[in-house]
Amino acid sequence: MEQLDIKNLPKDSFDPVVVDSNLDREKISTPSLTFMQDSWRRLKKNKGAVISLVILALVTFLAFGSIVVSPHDPTKQNAKYINLPPKIPGVPINGFNGTAVVGNKRVDKYAQAKVPENVHFYLGTDGLGRDELSRLLMGTRMSLIIAFVAAFLDLSIGVIYGIYSGMKGGKTDTIMQRILEILSGIPNLVVMILMLTIFEPGMKSIILAMAVTGWITMARIVRAQTLKIKDQEYVLAATTLGQSKTTIAKKHILPNIASVIIVQMMFSIPSAIFFEAFLSFIGLGLTPPNASLGMLLSEGYKTFKYLPHLMWAPAITLSIIMICFNLLADGLRDAFDPKMKD
Repeated sequence: MEQLDIKNLPKDSFDPVVVDSNLDREKISTPSLTFMQDSWRRLKKNKGAVISLVILALVTFLAFGSIVVSPHDPTKQNAKYINLPPKIPGVPINGFNGTAVVGNKRVDKYAQAKVPENVHFYLGTDGLGRDELSRLLMGTRMSLIIAFVAAFLDLSIGVIYGIYSGMKGGKTDTIMQRILEILSGIPNLVVMILMLTIFEPGMKSIILAMAVTGWITMARIVRAQTLKIKDQEYVLAATTLGQSKTTIAKKHILPNIASVIIVQMMFSIPSAIFFEAFLSFIGLGLTPPNASLGMLLSEGYKTFKYLPHLMWAPAITLSIIMICFNLLADGLRDAFDPKMKD
């Protein structure tokens, strides 16, 4: 083997190494992110989901803020101001300036009703003289409350049922899944009618009807994810170390399926809003003077030919809420999926 001739090496081979240059070479180019931080970074890149999140936050703030500050009393009736068209100050566009066509002639309905100059009904009034904007804010709030409570029940019952079924396995899992199949075969409308025979029509009946069968989808998804994760190495290691199934479910399974649970919950909220609107539309929802989006749609449908604004306002609001929740759920699903590439 040939020996290295040190005498023939160039002089710069013996120059000291610059410490700063090596440190710069070893630096991490991008900061370390947690799972939630990385998911939020992915979500922010989805413009549709971000815009939907902002719109939903604004709608929720206005709906619940109207408890403290509302344009008018949403339940107060005034026979002098019935069926007034929308009037927005400073907007001279027909349909938003307080005028309407009566006998092929456009007249000022506010002047005929002798409405004071400082009183405005931005979305008009209904057949009982109630402010439509205040009713819309109240209806949105009631629909959101019902949807959030239903989603919470889906989350609580479905997650516990699904994790328990998946962790136990065997005959217990088989029996629990057969129970789900029986419950899923019962139509929600039949459950709602049965609830009305026991309870009075209202928010309680709607929520209980949703709670009977609404959590089944959540339970099935959670069970499938639990069966997938409980055979992973870290779960087997925790079992070998003597941890109980309850501890394993809390510390290992639940955190790893949290993203799936959140996405499914976001999909269940618009479904609950639509179900409530459907029940209120057919007369099985809230009772007057309370209002919901479905009830406002039902009232506006009756006079749509002559007073279309009474139906357009709740219909547009319901559509915006449904679309935003679905877009946000799609964005969350992509953000929480670690296999998604930027």
